[in-house]
Amino acid sequence: MAQLLVLSSAAGGDSVLPSLELLSHRVRQIPAEAAQLVNAPNADIVFVDARKDLVAAKSLCKILTTTGLDAPLLLVVTEGGLTAVSPDWGIDDVVLVGAGPAEVDARIRLAIGRVSKEQVSTRIQTSGITIDESSYSAKVHGRPLDLTYKEFQLLHFFATHPSRVFTREQLLSEVWGYDYFGGTRTVDVHVRRLRAKLGDLEQLIGTVRNVGYRFNVYEDEQLPGSSA
Repeated sequence: MAQLLVLSSAAGGDSVLPSLELLSHRVRQIPAEAAQLVNAPNADIVFVDARKDLVAAKSLCKILTTTGLDAPLLLVVTEGGLTAVSPDWGIDDVVLVGAGPAEVDARIRLAIGRVSKEQVSTRIQTSGITIDESSYSAKVHGRPLDLTYKEFQLLHFFATHPSRVFTREQLLSEVWGYDYFGGTRTVDVHVRRLRAKLGDLEQLIGTVRNVGYRFNVYEDEQLPGSSA
């Protein structure tokens, strides 16, 4: 059962998408006004009513997408309104007002599934570290790390290439880029700072003598502070 939020300027008795009444999802409808979004309830899916006023609906969709809407955005339109819909609306899918319950339910499942897949794909968990690619943040055992952008990039590169040994020149090329004119000394400096911030897990970034560095992978019971 999903939590659905419907944004519509229609009168209270007007059903925006009749098929929703035949499904078991929880539906909440509020006025399609920007001011209403401040205290809008959390939802797994947001529907925007575009049956009658396409211009207002497009404006509302753009407001939702530019303010960082986390839930999928679905547009409810008439068949005639389909011709006005374009990628710059920022929506995830369209639903015809006359769509049957099975189709509407399928679109809801698929939209939620896509979001779940994207969230998983942007998160890396390994050896006590959690890296969130979408927010450029990292945690050690749930504790947020205060990393600079370059430190985050270096940690992300190590974590996505576990156990591989990289020379300082390779790290400089991969993390700083070919157009960086600084010396390899900057790699050592950033590794040292990163280790300091990792605390008990500083050994995750291992030194290979006369070669470079690598990301060591450990099982949970092997990590410092584990009960094993």
